[in-house]
Amino acid sequence: QVQLVESGGGLVQAGGSLRLSCAASGSFSINNMGWYRQAPGKQRELVARITSAGDTQYADSVKGRFTISRDNAKNTVYLQMNSLKPEDTAVYYCNAFGFGGRWKDYWGQGTQVTVSS
Repeated sequence: QVQLVESGGGLVQAGGSLRLSCAASGSFSINNMGWYRQAPGKQRELVARITSAGDTQYADSVKGRFTISRDNAKNTVYLQMNSLKPEDTAVYYCNAFGFGGRWKDYWGQGTQVTVSS
């Protein structure tokens, strides 16, 4: 059984920082890992994504402020979030695209990030 367990969300003031972590476990091979977010009343959107080779992709709204990284040996992906803004407030979901019998997307349960002004 594949599990993605997130940690690191919370409440922070504007301009502050948070670091999200997501550890994947189970019998599957991971390709891309990433973070998505969903604010109330809005669609889920990509925040950042990283391939197994370390290539990264960011949403325009977080470029220069967020950094995604991963530890392949630990099947863990991180999201360092700096200079946080109130508009970054959302539930953040970890995503992994992997093969556990077939190629598919796996999702974490989500972690709340709230940025106060």
